[in-house]
Amino acid sequence: MVLGKVKSFTVSYDCLNDSNVAVFSSGDCVSGRVIVEVTGEIRVKSLKIHAKGFAKVRWTESRNAGSNTAYTQNYTEEVEYLNHKDVLIGHERDDDNSEEGLTTIHSGRHEYAFSLELPQTPLATSFEGKHGSVRYWVKAELHRPWLLPIKTKKEFTVFEHIDINTPLLLSPQAGTKDKTLCCWFCTSGPISLSAKIERKGYTPGESIQIFAEIENCSSRMVVPKAAIYQTQTFYAKGKMKEVKQLVANLRGESLSSGKTETWSGKMLKIPPVSPSILDCSIIRVEYSLMVYVDIPGAINLSLNLPLVIGTIPLHPFGSRTSSVSSQCSMSWLGMGLPERPEAPPSYAQIVTEEQRQSSLDVPAAREGMDGPLFAYIHEFRFQPPPLYSEVRIPT
Repeated sequence: MVLGKVKSFTVSYDCLNDSNVAVFSSGDCVSGRVIVEVTGEIRVKSLKIHAKGFAKVRWTESRNAGSNTAYTQNYTEEVEYLNHKDVLIGHERDDDNSEEGLTTIHSGRHEYAFSLELPQTPLATSFEGKHGSVRYWVKAELHRPWLLPIKTKKEFTVFEHIDINTPLLLSPQAGTKDKTLCCWFCTSGPISLSAKIERKGYTPGESIQIFAEIENCSSRMVVPKAAIYQTQTFYAKGKMKEVKQLVANLRGESLSSGKTETWSGKMLKIPPVSPSILDCSIIRVEYSLMVYVDIPGAINLSLNLPLVIGTIPLHPFGSRTSSVSSQCSMSWLGMGLPERPEAPPSYAQIVTEEQRQSSLDVPAAREGMDGPLFAYIHEFRFQPPPLYSEVRIPT
């Protein structure tokens, strides 16, 4: 008998969203299929899957231990979030090549379903950084007698919801600073900067309205600017490594001596970026808005306003309920901005003068309002972020 051959061996997920991208959150059921396409007939000992999820950091530092001695120090750390194994065909042990207990797979395409439940505990959001990453994947292995196993692996995306409809993330952020320039024994007038944004929490695709006032009483020409920065922080062996990346920026008009500029809601759009990662012990991803005055020949005057990039956007009617949130597996990987709700009808449109007068003669009754609850959901299409690189931060 001529043995058949494995033509293709792949893993496919049952996607939960319209973007056809496998995106899950803690507690979700990850389901899919291992697809085996063969020509002829093959005998199989086992078909196994192994699902893993982990955060991992790694970097190296070179150190001098003397005039002629140098060594490299490696820093690594790993946190496991998921480790699940299952056997779809055959048995667990593959350490023998006996012909007993083999399964025959005939010519054609065959699909073997699998499913697993992600832990209910918070998981780190999938992320690829300069010195570390958070990854989740399912690996399948096909074992046959007297042959090396065939392996395939496919990643899936996990994200943890960050609801910006909380008092902390809805609170305004503001600051004020001033600076006096000196040149030898001469002192010029101060440069002052005040800036404010409406809230701390935003989602990708939104624009931040910046309210600022810049007063230049110095003798130099200055330029007001604003920028969003992403800060990646990696931790291993008691050490930390930090990388800052410019995400978006804008430039105001040059400001000559004695002039003042006011920003009345200047818009800075947040591009597709990864949400903040705040609960992982070895990787943190944070954001900030820097409003600053570029001063030639001197250290810049700057204000840093912290930001949190979330996944559940600002809701027109306040914070979303947990029931709505649990039913909608959102991601930043595939969605559109909501429509603004229609304004309610005026009082005169629904209450006649006669009804109004009659209500004055009797106690007002509390009325229940019937009608559907509209859940407005933001969804954004994310492309892979640009390569991370260290950038110079304005000083």
